[in-house]
Parts: sequence; C-alpha cells; structure tokens
Amino acid sequence: MGIWGEFHPSFFCSVQSTQWEHGLTLTVNDGAVRRFLLKGMGPVATIALAQLLGTALWFSANGTSDDLIASWGVGASDIGWLTSAVQLGFILGTLVISMSGGADRFRASSIFMGSAVAGALFNLGFAWLSEGLLSGMLFRFGVGICLAGIYPMGMKLLVGWAPARTGLALAQLVAMLTLGTALPHAMRVMGADLPWQLVITASSVTAVLGAWLVGSLGDGPHAAVATGRPSGADTRPPSILHAFRHGPFRAATLGYFGHMWELYAFWTLVPLIVARTSLASHFPGLGVSGLSFAIIAVGALGSLCGGLLSLRAGSARVALGALAMSGLCGLVFVLGWRDLQAGSLLLLLMIWGASVVADSPQFSALAATSCPPASVGSALAIQNCIGFAITVVSISVTSSLFEYLGLDALWLLLPGPVMGLAGYVLTARTTVNR
Repeated sequence: MGIWGEFHPSFFCSVQSTQWEHGLTLTVNDGAVRRFLLKGMGPVATIALAQLLGTALWFSANGTSDDLIASWGVGASDIGWLTSAVQLGFILGTLVISMSGGADRFRASSIFMGSAVAGALFNLGFAWLSEGLLSGMLFRFGVGICLAGIYPMGMKLLVGWAPARTGLALAQLVAMLTLGTALPHAMRVMGADLPWQLVITASSVTAVLGAWLVGSLGDGPHAAVATGRPSGADTRPPSILHAFRHGPFRAATLGYFGHMWELYAFWTLVPLIVARTSLASHFPGLGVSGLSFAIIAVGALGSLCGGLLSLRAGSARVALGALAMSGLCGLVFVLGWRDLQAGSLLLLLMIWGASVVADSPQFSALAATSCPPASVGSALAIQNCIGFAITVVSISVTSSLFEYLGLDALWLLLPGPVMGLAGYVLTARTTVNR
C-alpha cells in the first residue's frame, strides 16, 4: 500500500452531509467525492493537502511584507509583530481547545472545517479592512485563533486514519504545512503585478477548499473521542497536564520546544536574510520572494525524507539528527555569511531550510504515541500552545534586534537546538534509569 493511501475498508460508505456538533451542516456530494478521496487520493494525502491549503493563512502577510512596509510606512520589525499576533492567537486557541477538552470531545474534522472557514474570513478582513498595523494585528490574531483548529486537528485526523505509521503520516502533514508557509511567497511571485490584497485573498480561497476536503472525508476509523464512557465512570476530561506525567512525552515535548524556538523565527527572517545578503543580486530571476519560497519550501522535502527514514531509524533518531543539523547550519551561517559565495550561501540556507522542520513531525509522533489515546488531541494542543508561546518570544526578540544587529541577530536562534537536544536526552535518560 502506498504511503499516501492507508485507509479502513469500513469507511467506503456514502453519506449525505457532515454535521457539526453545534448544528452547522456542510452538505457535500459524498457519493463520488468521498469514494475518490478514500480510494483515489487516500485519507493521508487528503488531510495533508487540506493542511497545505489551510495553513496558507499562516504567513500570508509575510508573503507581501514589502508591499505592507511601503503601504503602511512600517519597518521590518513591525512585520515580525504581525507574525507574533498570529502566534498569540494560535496560543489562545490551542489553550481553549485543550483546557475545555474540546479537542477530544468533538470530531476533529468538524473543528478543522469550521476553523478553516473562519480563518479565511479573518484573512479577508486583514486584506480589505485593515488600515494599519494595529487593525492588521487584530485580524491576524483572529487568523491565529482559527489556525489552532487546523494544525493540531490535522495531526489528530492523521492519527485516526494511520495510527501505525504516525511518524511518516505526520511528516507528510508537516511537509504540507511547510509548503503552506512558503505558498504566499510563491503567490507573490506569480502575482507580482497584483495588489497585495488579492494575493492574501488567494490564501482565503485555498483555506475554504481545505475545509471542503476535510468535511468530505470525515474522521478516521481509529479516532478516539472522549465521550460515551460507561455509566458511573469519571466523565471529567483529563487534565491538560496529564500527559506530562509520562517521561517519553516530556522528553519529546522538551525537544519540540527547542525546535520551535528556532523554526518560526527562521521562517520569519528568511526574506530579510535574502534581502541583506548577496543572494537577490546573484539570482535576479528569483528575487527575494522566489528565493524565500525555495528556502522555506525545501523543508517539505526534508520532512518527507525524515518520515521515510523514521520507518528504519525510528522517530527519536531522526528528530535528534535533524535538530543537530539545523543547529550546525545556524552556527556555520552566523560565523561565515560574510565570507561565503552566493552559491555556497544558498546551499547552506537550503540545507538549513530542509533540516529546521524535519524534526517537527517526529517529535509530534513521539508525543502522540506516548500519551493515552483519549487525550491525544488535548496533549498535542497543549504541546503546540506552549511551543508557539516560545515562538512569540523568539520572533519578537530576533525581529526587533535585526534592525540593530542585522544578520548577527541569528545568533539568537542557536539556543533552541542546543536546549532541545539537551532537554530530550537528559529527560529520556532519566526516564530509562528509573
């Protein structure tokens, strides 16, 4: 069976609609569409594609950063605040769905679908209603809240469809997240002569398409929902910190936190890195947007290769190897960017772009498989919540100091891989020795 096509035969049935628990119904022509998604594309590919389409909302503003700087009269650090607003919204959203238990009480497909549509609307508001940095940050904050129902729920959907191949399945999901992150830069290249509002609107259209795909597919046969317990059983949802009692979950989460310190700050700074080095002048055909797309999008290939490698080497080795590689790339960059030729510099950034995200799905797979099935949604949500809180700090600090230190501000990314490696190894060793 292909890596994209794992499914359960009992789900070859036709339904007429996808029903929200809160009463919203999305009608779909499921007879043909759902059979194609199951037999033709496969559930894993469908969810991964929906993730690509939905997460295009995440960095839609960054793909038009030059236009925003010119239109609003803001600086590079202000673009960092737009990104931080998304991260803060994501933190609030993940905190709500994890503390309320909603991530495990409601169907992941319903949460994903509603969140993608709402996120598309907030994104449209940013494009057409924002008048400056403050109003823009408010709309981006709303987008971030909605993304909390897209990214973690996409992971839970995959666990429900392919529990035996979580590392590979999540690698495919993160590959699509990476492409979704890079997509606005590609949209800017393709629509170079279009107003920036239309480029951002395109991201809203893709998010609605992602909602339709997930709404048509539904949840997997292995999805665990924290309802329907026997009479007299404790019906309270597990504490959001319950998963942290498990040593393997703590180890994976600490590694993930170090990874998150580096990843989103790096993605945010990529256009600025390209603009401040000789890359744009040496590759004029690509320009800042084209080079930024390539450096970020290559992470999708890194994630997929890491997923395939995890089948042989295991998720832990792949995660730690990728984290060490990204840290090494960061060290080489900050030490040598002044002396490296443009070709060597681009190669280094491509390797960094591939490795900086390859560990993410493996840390998530380690976390998902080390906590009780009924609390997977909440555990992943709280892990994401804390991880993205870390990104707000790293993005804000590096973006603010970039205007003063230039490319030397990237020294601030190095503590992430170092602390992530140390946290995982020390915690895992302590757990084994108990």
